[in-house]
Amino acid sequence: MANTITIEGTARTEFGKGVARRMRVAGKIPATIYAGGADPDFIELPMKETTLALRRTNALFTITFDGTTKLAVVKDVQRNPVKRIVEHIDFYEVRAGEKIDVEVPVFVEGTPKGAAVAFVDIQEIKVRADVANLPERIVVNVDGLIDGTKVFAKDLDLPEGAELDIEDPEASVVTVEVPEDATETTAGEETTTDVPATEQAAPADADADNA
Repeated sequence: MANTITIEGTARTEFGKGVARRMRVAGKIPATIYAGGADPDFIELPMKETTLALRRTNALFTITFDGTTKLAVVKDVQRNPVKRIVEHIDFYEVRAGEKIDVEVPVFVEGTPKGAAVAFVDIQEIKVRADVANLPERIVVNVDGLIDGTKVFAKDLDLPEGAELDIEDPEASVVTVEVPEDATETTAGEETTTDVPATEQAAPADADADNA
């Protein structure tokens, strides 16, 4: 299956903070795979390989442990607030051909026209897609767009097979506009340029002659 990350782990039978701490010192991450109403599987995964894999948004994992193979997506990641290392991962088991809802981050590319800037109004969009083709990001091209342009959810370019799963498809995802500070700067420059010569201050020498 395309874009699947395969990781080999082992089942774990010991629990508790002390066990989890020793596991992390040994370069392992405790994890749990949930599967609907079934009993979860408790496993440990290699820390380095798994941490690198977590950089992929909405990645699909093939996890093997003790002769068992499960297809899963990340449900939650717990990190140490200071060291930022991964302390625990919750996975959710999925089936081939299944469609699930995922949150996809929105990015912009390109340069709007003039002094306009692109602002992302919605940082993440919920879409429904096949587990074999989960989008990692949604990119909005703003190249050449003018001040006042809006890109709505319904206009997003989604991967094949993916569909929006939001209440309002008319919601603005990206807005292109000229920032207020840029407008004020431009206005100030125009005011300075348009001051008539007769309103400019007289030279110091002229004041001296009139004294």
